[in-house]
Amino acid sequence: MRVHLGSDHAGLELKDHLMNWLVDAGHEAVDHGPFVYDAVDDYPVFCLRAAEAVAAERAEGQMSLGVVIGGSGNGEQIAANKVLGVRCALAWSEETAALAKEHNDANVVSVGGRMHTLEEMTRFVEVFLTTPFSGDERHVRRIGQMSDYEQTRELPPLPDSALTGPDA
Repeated sequence: MRVHLGSDHAGLELKDHLMNWLVDAGHEAVDHGPFVYDAVDDYPVFCLRAAEAVAAERAEGQMSLGVVIGGSGNGEQIAANKVLGVRCALAWSEETAALAKEHNDANVVSVGGRMHTLEEMTRFVEVFLTTPFSGDERHVRRIGQMSDYEQTRELPPLPDSALTGPDA
């Protein structure tokens, strides 16, 4: 599987580690930078490129995934989610990494390089890459609602229970 990576200076060590780990695990790793340490670099520059590559390849039918890395992973997740077709989840445990795929069919994962050990973050990425989407109808429906909104900017209809309220 092709895996696109982007980070900032706070995620550089993990990104470099993951590049080697991914190749050793039989994946094709694509590095979108940074390539040298720069304490004032801007994560959107690199994370948007990684997310764009994932979205473009998935639009062509490839099953590429992405990993974005920063100090906390929050900004990197936000940046990746600005790319049309990307669903990026912040993973801070094995469970959140698995649920990102099982329930949300996320195609990019974000991790915080200053929040966990190298071993923990590597495990989060491994869980994310190997966990399949459940395909449950409720998850498919919810992802469809988000995808439709992303394309049309029309809100999904409110359920009847929201229209009547608890006192009706």
